[in-house]
Amino acid sequence: MQRTEPNAVATAAPGRWLVLAIVSSALLLIVVDMTVLYTALPRLTHELNVTASAKLWIVNIYALVVSGLLLGMGTLGDRLGHKRLFMAGLAVFGVASLAAAYSPGAAALIAARTLLAVGAAMMMPATLSILRLTFADERERAVAIGVWASVASGGAAVGPVVGGVLLEHFWWGSVFLINVPIVLTALPLAWRFIPASRPDASRPWDLIGSLQVMAGLILCAYALKELGKPAPSWLHAGLACAAGASMLAVFARRQRGRPYPLIDFAIFRNRAFSSAVASALFAAAALLGMELVFSQRLQLVMGKSPLEAALFILPLSLAAFVAGPLAGWLLGRVESARMLFLSLLVSGIGMAGYLLSYDATVLPQMASLCVLGVGIGATMTAASSTIMQSATPERAGMAASIEEVSYELGGALGVTLMGSILSGVYARSLAVPDGLSGSAAARDSLDQALLIANDVPADLGAALARLARTAFDAGYAAVLATATALLLATAAFVLFNRWRMRT
Repeated sequence: MQRTEPNAVATAAPGRWLVLAIVSSALLLIVVDMTVLYTALPRLTHELNVTASAKLWIVNIYALVVSGLLLGMGTLGDRLGHKRLFMAGLAVFGVASLAAAYSPGAAALIAARTLLAVGAAMMMPATLSILRLTFADERERAVAIGVWASVASGGAAVGPVVGGVLLEHFWWGSVFLINVPIVLTALPLAWRFIPASRPDASRPWDLIGSLQVMAGLILCAYALKELGKPAPSWLHAGLACAAGASMLAVFARRQRGRPYPLIDFAIFRNRAFSSAVASALFAAAALLGMELVFSQRLQLVMGKSPLEAALFILPLSLAAFVAGPLAGWLLGRVESARMLFLSLLVSGIGMAGYLLSYDATVLPQMASLCVLGVGIGATMTAASSTIMQSATPERAGMAASIEEVSYELGGALGVTLMGSILSGVYARSLAVPDGLSGSAAARDSLDQALLIANDVPADLGAALARLARTAFDAGYAAVLATATALLLATAAFVLFNRWRMRT
């Protein structure tokens, strides 16, 4: 007889797939918002006069805040009920989208993105937990999680496509405003069709722990961003890194002494679980870090419009969408550790292929992007399924939070690391033409260099633009090489863990 989850509310057979559609639409909003700004960055930078550092914060504050709050929100979902928290997060997300769309400057946009992250953190653990509790049949659950993972990976990949299409006809704020009608449609459907789970009021909500994680991550991100500046302050970077590491250490020590920790670190002794978390973390880091610079290069170096840049990225998105459910179907027939290794290996091969072909003709570039998309989509499905299957029903919220933290934290790590590598290599590679004032501003970013090039004599401006694009390409190659190394190193880690499990 098929075992039923004790926390689940009986769901009519047709209803569970509608629940999957509602949850997936909300998840799509969350993950698209991580990357939708990529195609809008050049225009946004120009209209709001944003520096390179502020640009990274606009992109990255979302993932950092989500990563910090997710652990606490997963427990809060167990305590209050996942449906209730999901709907509240959806409402917060809609309000924050309005604020972001009409932000008058960089500071206001960063604040609005922070509020967006709060709404996303409320929703994300609930999405997986709702699926975990709605789909009692393990094979159906694997397919549902495959759809979830394909939305998570493919949605992040499709974000720049959505941004490019909107920017072809509207102003940059439209990339946020589009969320509002989707929220207004999803809210009544969620209230009507998502079954309510029984809350577990015995588990306390550890807000302090969530804030400790968020502060630690933001401080560490600040340190990395400082090192990526043309003239970094080693003192500021060192102090921020030490403070961030100390905050995370305090969090870990505090969790070990709590009866209901946000993270039960003992679960990481399970090698399958730790392999899945590492796979989600570094696959997200490689994908989102690469996409951050990919979209900028298409527009600023290759001269494509936002829509043309979006269409260029499309093969990656489509491949990830197709691979996710397919991997979910195969997981019932292929060992999860083997699936993780093969998926990461394919991802690494795709990223390496693009590193070798990014300046070649379109065909090899498209082929490499498709291979990368297939690998990433399959990796996210295998990682998500392995993590969730490792959890007991009463810890569904914690497992969902850990899975989503690994994805969001991976995105934050990728944007921070790859953005800092790009900025650092660009600043050190740029040879500013003699006689040009404002060389420090030109080294800040390619955006700034191109703005300066428009305001100086034509010959000097053309030389600066050419040298700046060459320096950007040097940083771009460094980013692709780093992403390739991350994927292949993670594949080796998974293979090592698989070997240790068998001995």
